[in-house]
Amino acid sequence: MPGVHPARAALAARLRAAGSVFAEDEADLLLDAGDGDPVRLRGLVQRRLAGEPLEVVLGWAAFDGHRVRVVPGVFVPRTRTTVVVEHAARRLQRYDRVVDLCCGVGAVSVALLGRVGALDLVAADIDPDTVDVAAENIGDRGIVVLGDLFDPLPERFRGAVDVLAVNAPYVPTGAVATMPTEARDHERRVALDGGADGLDVHRRIAAGAGEWLRPGGAVVIEVSAEQAAASAAAFAAAGFAVSVETDDEVDGTCVVAVRPS
Repeated sequence: MPGVHPARAALAARLRAAGSVFAEDEADLLLDAGDGDPVRLRGLVQRRLAGEPLEVVLGWAAFDGHRVRVVPGVFVPRTRTTVVVEHAARRLQRYDRVVDLCCGVGAVSVALLGRVGALDLVAADIDPDTVDVAAENIGDRGIVVLGDLFDPLPERFRGAVDVLAVNAPYVPTGAVATMPTEARDHERRVALDGGADGLDVHRRIAAGAGEWLRPGGAVVIEVSAEQAAASAAAFAAAGFAVSVETDDEVDGTCVVAVRPS
């Protein structure tokens, strides 16, 4: 109804003044989420203006054509991670065995299921709250487990995984403080901090992945363009055949590391 909530232009102006680059789009999403309730809309707008990530305010993030549930504190899926989905999906057929490692809210799992179809899928993360949200997003299409990297994976996956799809933390410890406030102040550090050079978790995965992949199976792991050579070198040193893949459209980079047949 006219007059129930602020005009789109006025809301967009407030968001733009607060630093939003996509103020008009955000205004549309917030108005839709407000669902005609001025009190609800006011609360959503106040949260966004206070710096909460838009996706957390809305309760969902768009990823590879899907809406995945997010809650305060979790890592919000980034569009650039679709580079992992793209290169993992190329190596998969229906019912293949997949691990979504450092799964966050399960966005990569949801996207792979959407692209490939039914998979023998396990998603794993070290954050209990994140695992709960991933279980909601994945539902009965996969198993979600809690633990450190490979520790919680089922024994039947050992030596039999077709693809390990990974978005492990890779921000250098010293750079976390320089990240946008939406990440720095609203996402748990465990999902961001990759150690002194950002690649501590990459090296651990390189050291352990061979035990879980089938011959010819692959790790597809996100990394920054600047760190790609160092990440690839870690996997090469562990005996993998490696390549670095990029997607300029989403500004995404990943290392593809294949276990020799």
